[in-house]
Amino acid sequence: MIPQFKLERVLDRFHAIEAELASGSAQNFVKLSKEHSELMPIVSAIRAYRDVQRQVEDNESLLNDPASDPELKTLAYDELGLLKVSFADLEQKVRFALLPKDSADASSAIVEVRAGTGGDEAALFAGELLKMYTRYGQLQGWKTELLSLSESELGGVKEAVLAVEGSGAFAKLKFESGGHRVQRVPVTEGGGRIHTSAATVAVLPEPEDVDIDLNEKDLRIDVYRASGAGGQHVNKTESAVRITHIPTGIVVAMQEEKSQHKNKAKAMKILRARMFEAERERQDNARAAERKGLVGSGDRSERIRTYNFPQGRLTDHRINLTLYKLDRIITGDELDEVIEALITEDQASRLAAEENIG
Repeated sequence: MIPQFKLERVLDRFHAIEAELASGSAQNFVKLSKEHSELMPIVSAIRAYRDVQRQVEDNESLLNDPASDPELKTLAYDELGLLKVSFADLEQKVRFALLPKDSADASSAIVEVRAGTGGDEAALFAGELLKMYTRYGQLQGWKTELLSLSESELGGVKEAVLAVEGSGAFAKLKFESGGHRVQRVPVTEGGGRIHTSAATVAVLPEPEDVDIDLNEKDLRIDVYRASGAGGQHVNKTESAVRITHIPTGIVVAMQEEKSQHKNKAKAMKILRARMFEAERERQDNARAAERKGLVGSGDRSERIRTYNFPQGRLTDHRINLTLYKLDRIITGDELDEVIEALITEDQASRLAAEENIG
C-alpha cells in the first residue's frame, strides 16, 4: 500500500495551485499553470486508485459480513477478483507517478552529434545518427532544426547540433547521451573487412528564459569572416559569431547563416543549453549518481550502444537489450522501442531505490 501522506501531499499541492489560479491574482501564473498541468494526470491516477481501493474494501466488508445475502456475496466475490487486478495496476501507475522527476524532463532538447574514432566511416555513421534523431523527432510530432553542421568530404558529419522542440523531448532523448559504436564493412573498404567506428552523442535540455540568467557583462562576442566551401558571403562579410561565457569558459561558434544576427541567436541558444546542463550537474550530483547504473556517467566517450550491420543487430549495453531490427531503428522508425525500454528500466530502478529508502 502507498503511504497516505504521499498521496495527500500531492493532492494538497494541486488544490493549493487551483485555488491560487482561481483567485485571479496568482504570481508566476505561467509557472503555476505548467505545474498544474503536470500534476493533473498524477491526481487523476490517485483519485482512480482511491476509488478502486474503496470498492475493494466495500466488497471485502460485504464478504466478511455473516448477514450478507448469499447472491450478493457471489457477485461481490466475482467482482473482487477484477477489482484487485485493477487496483494492482493503478498502484503501480501511482508509484511511478510519485517518483521524483528530473526537473528538465518537460524541456525541449539540444542534440549534439560528433564523429569519433574511425575517420570517414565514423563521420558517415554520425550522419546516420543525425538523420535517425531528426526522423524520430518528427515522428513524435516535435519540431527539429539543424543549428550547426560540419560535413566530411564523403558527406558524413564531423559535428552537428540539432534542436528538437517539443514538450518532453529531453525526457525521451536524454538516454541517448554517450558513445555509439558501429560495426560494418565501410564503403571505403575494398577487402570486405568489418571495421569498428564510433560517434558520440550529447543531449542537453533547452532551458526556458527563466532557467538561465545570462549577464551581458559575462559575455565576450567576437565576429569574424566565415570560412568553408560555398556561399558568396564566405570570407566577405563578418557574419560568423563566437560567444565566450567568461566565468565558465564555455565557447560557442556559429557561422551557418549569412546573417550575423541569426548566427548570434543560434549561438546563444546552444550556449544557454550548455550552461543549463552544467548548472544542473553541479547542483544535482545525487541525480547523476542515481542514474549512473542505467545511463552511465554521462561521459560522452562511454560506450552505450553497438550497431552491428552484418547481423542487423542493435545492442544497448546498459540494459542488455538486443534487437534484430537495426534497419528500422537506424531510420528512426522504431527507435522508440529502445527508448521506451530504457525509460521503463529507469523507472523500475528508481522505484526500487525509493522503496529501499522508504
